[in-house]
Amino acid sequence: MTDDPANQKTGQRWAVRIEFNGQPYRGWQRQENGLTVQQLVEEAAARLTRGRPVPSITAGRTDAGVHASGLVAHLDFPADVRLTAHTLREALNYHLKPHPVAILQAASVPADWNARFSAIWRRYRYVILNRPARPALAEGQVWHVRHEMDVAAMQEGARHLLGRHDFTSFRAAACQARHALRTLDELQIRRQGERILIETQARSFLHHQVRNMVGTLALVGLGRWTPAQVGTALAARDRRAAGPTAPADGLCLVGVGYPRDPFEVPAVS
Repeated sequence: MTDDPANQKTGQRWAVRIEFNGQPYRGWQRQENGLTVQQLVEEAAARLTRGRPVPSITAGRTDAGVHASGLVAHLDFPADVRLTAHTLREALNYHLKPHPVAILQAASVPADWNARFSAIWRRYRYVILNRPARPALAEGQVWHVRHEMDVAAMQEGARHLLGRHDFTSFRAAACQARHALRTLDELQIRRQGERILIETQARSFLHHQVRNMVGTLALVGLGRWTPAQVGTALAARDRRAAGPTAPADGLCLVGVGYPRDPFEVPAVS
């Protein structure tokens, strides 16, 4: 149990780092219809409290089919539940079986720490399998593009998106953000054998922003657009001016950053 006297009275907050294969689920957030990762994690946590609810907040609400190797969430447990980082991780993983969802780390955090609002960056990786043959082992984990793509041209197009911009052209129609201004800190594209890896980092992203950027850059890679057209699409501030939404399969949330990493001290053994 946490040693914080305030948490003894009001409850105890735990941060968890989560890995999951998003293919079977309708994303992170609970839905009226369909299984979600949040539902699985909260139900596993409730097994430790004799059925009392354990609410959670996440750093990123991944869409249906999107994966994660480093999603962070926090869980609020009642004060009377005896927990350590090790036992929490192991117990949650036990109750999450056989689902492809795993708790990698757990750490006690202060009551005012928030997985969403305390985060200072999110990082995503998108993987394109660029070869004629369809994927077998990587099915559901990549976007298969048969025709050869020009990575250098894609990187040139990506430069137009770096920095602070109005990303209206790259936000989903259903996006609930108050405005489309975002600062893109990084957008790197490289080839690794048959795979093209697109990595991007920002404090926050709009709904479908990464997948819409990837779909647009794919047009450049295939020679259907020039790199300069990416800048033109951005300036239009119109979703119809940009490229298609890339499939969810290739997208993975790989990390979330905080001013102080809650998982560094103490280390989970």
